[in-house]
Amino acid sequence: MRRRTIHDTGMGKIVMRRLALIVFRITGWKPAGTRPLLPKYVIIAAPHTSNWDFLYTLCLAFILEIKPFIMMKADWFRWPMGPLLKWLGAIPVDRTRSTNVVVRSVEAFREHPRMVLVVPPSGTRKKVTYWKTGFYHIAVGANVPIVLGYLDYRRKVGGIGPIVHPTGNMEEDMKSIQAFYTAIKGKYTGRSA
Repeated sequence: MRRRTIHDTGMGKIVMRRLALIVFRITGWKPAGTRPLLPKYVIIAAPHTSNWDFLYTLCLAFILEIKPFIMMKADWFRWPMGPLLKWLGAIPVDRTRSTNVVVRSVEAFREHPRMVLVVPPSGTRKKVTYWKTGFYHIAVGANVPIVLGYLDYRRKVGGIGPIVHPTGNMEEDMKSIQAFYTAIKGKYTGRSA
């Protein structure tokens, strides 16, 4: 999973940060929060209701100076988008079959001294009743915190919320995690939470 991305290049990172700030200014978005001063963590990307979420998430990563690996549906990685998405830090996830994403992610966290993994817990842009729990199992297995990232389209604010240290009691931890997102609105409110 670990590879060089645009976030590893000096000039590329500077240019992309400036471009991200311009995108936010033009579209009326504002960043909120600060980059966690932690070497490793999982960021929840919620709510996930639109393909625009990737653009704003990527802009936030550059603005907040976070080097993320962002899980994305594998269908997006066909030529010519695949190499570009990987260069930007995206990781293809094939949801049509079991690929041991949790196990591979935990191993990657153990192998690298610094790593940030962005996971949309709904796993889809469609309306879902329950979040997938892979992000939680990755955090527990790798013994890393969960950072609550968000895109609130109603206020046009995106950023970093609280940090949750999983206790192993998933039901209770999920209640507090999801409580944070109750007032945050995705682009399409009829879709995933």
